[in-house]
Amino acid sequence: MALRGLRRLRGCCDAGRTLLPLPLRRSSSSTRPNEDSSATALTAEEEAAFERIKRSLFKARKGSVEDLVGSLGAECSGIRLTSGVADRLLRRFGDDWKSALGFFQWAQSRGDGYAHTPYACNRVVDLLGKMRQIDRMWDLLSELHCRGLVTVDTVAKSIRRLAAARRWKDAIVLFDQLEDMGLERNTETMNLLLDALCKEKKVELAREVFLVLSPHIAPDAYTFNIFVHGWCSVRRIDEAMWTIEEMENKGFTPTVITYTAVLEAYCKQRKFRRVYELLDSMGSKGCHPNVITYTMIMTSLAKCERFEEALGVSDRMRSSGCEPDTLFYNSLIYLLGQAGHLFEASQVFRVEMPRNSVPRNLATYNTMISILCQYGRDDDALDVLKEMEAQSCKPDLQTYQPLLRLFLRRRGCGDAVDHLLSQLVKKSGLGLDLDTYTLLIHGLCRVGETDWAYRLYDEMVGSEIVPRRKTCELLLSETQRQNMEVYVERIRNDIISFGLCP
Repeated sequence: MALRGLRRLRGCCDAGRTLLPLPLRRSSSSTRPNEDSSATALTAEEEAAFERIKRSLFKARKGSVEDLVGSLGAECSGIRLTSGVADRLLRRFGDDWKSALGFFQWAQSRGDGYAHTPYACNRVVDLLGKMRQIDRMWDLLSELHCRGLVTVDTVAKSIRRLAAARRWKDAIVLFDQLEDMGLERNTETMNLLLDALCKEKKVELAREVFLVLSPHIAPDAYTFNIFVHGWCSVRRIDEAMWTIEEMENKGFTPTVITYTAVLEAYCKQRKFRRVYELLDSMGSKGCHPNVITYTMIMTSLAKCERFEEALGVSDRMRSSGCEPDTLFYNSLIYLLGQAGHLFEASQVFRVEMPRNSVPRNLATYNTMISILCQYGRDDDALDVLKEMEAQSCKPDLQTYQPLLRLFLRRRGCGDAVDHLLSQLVKKSGLGLDLDTYTLLIHGLCRVGETDWAYRLYDEMVGSEIVPRRKTCELLLSETQRQNMEVYVERIRNDIISFGLCP
């Protein structure tokens, strides 16, 4: 299949340098599953090998990829390398592409019978692409092709990373060379390319590619869904609706997922009249909205502070026979609270969810606690906190923040704040983050607890958390007002050292 049109198209895309062609070697791709063997427990010997390799890489971490390969060759040549060790190391590297590539190259050059798993190959390809090391990624892809290790998953990750790096031309080049790598240019791989382009908002380019490929490669329903989502992402809803018509003309039935993408686009533009019209149209076609659709619409209305209208959507969902889930109830509880219906929110939380056997999750409890605190109902909020602990639902920082905020607004509630902090750290095993420190320091300054606020500031800086400039300025003002000269000098020095000067 020549596809000359695609080659002409890739020649006029605005992109980076032209990639060198892959060797024309028609080896079959690996058929081994793309499994990560790092989840398998390591033996004592493997654990020792893991730690030894990690130490070697750490010592040479400031060097080049070649330095890392050399360090491993000098210090780890006697190690018996297994796929379990290799996959775990690659998983632990995070965004450290140099260590990952150095280890990958060293392991591959050992010649002791070790072979990289598909997971290892795809992990390094994906990491290089993520960190914008596109030329290195392409070199590695060429090498993997020569070894017959390129799979559809490898290509999918490569195309996505090329598109994310704005290398549209290179993504098309890679697709055009699939058959040279022993892979097919078929509906699945075409969809990978179109989806990558649409996710980066290059929908018009994706459409041009599709027009070239569609005479040779048959689209499926997913192809059209890709374009519906793509047009919606660039706020061109008319084109999305036209795509739905095209989809139907090709014999494919739009699903609730298709329509929900359009509904969400209308919601983002606050065109709620169009939302209701499309809901009616869906019903007439026998395509009924699901709980995700209704929750999205309800949440969008709530963001626009159209609370009563959002409650109407909730009633519409219930009357349609659509079963609510936890996410729906979380949104409904928040909505009722914002609309001033605290009793109804509590009824949903305490009666309706248990009656319908819908489980509560962390977000359910956090939402209820936040609403109760918003209405000053601290005793009820603390009861919900006790209840979630009794249900083995572990609180997080978002659980405690509304309670802390409520007590910090009141003078004389220092003991309550201290008790909550003790419970947060000792009972829930949490550590304070930047937002929580900021909340506490600002709140304590407002109620005149400057010394306590400074102690928390000192703890935050000691934990290597850089404070916000506004926090430093507030604490500096309060310590100056109370003639705390030692504190004043420390805060001034911190403002300079943290680069927070205006």
